[in-house]
Amino acid sequence: MAGGGFSKLPNGSVVVAITLPSPAGGDGPDTPVRVLVHAANRARALTRLRNLGLRAVYLRGNAEPPTPDEITAVLHHPDGLLWRARPERAQELWHPIRALLRPAVPAGQG
Repeated sequence: MAGGGFSKLPNGSVVVAITLPSPAGGDGPDTPVRVLVHAANRARALTRLRNLGLRAVYLRGNAEPPTPDEITAVLHHPDGLLWRARPERAQELWHPIRALLRPAVPAGQG
């Protein structure tokens, strides 16, 4: 089950942070990724993820809300949708969501 949470911002919008198994497989099928979404409300944030193909994404409770650093990162990104491997790679930079969901292209074919 995915862990996550949300923070309501002073302007009324929310930042949702959710931890999921990597949809791309990554270093292994159980490698968790932390996904951040900025939206008008929690329902819209989850809809944004579902529209990207992450159909079984639900947010139950607020056990792992986004940290202030995560909120800053997603607010400064034009798409408002980021991810990074978590928690063992805290020094890793945030990536746009399309880097997680696109199929891997073998070298020399890009």
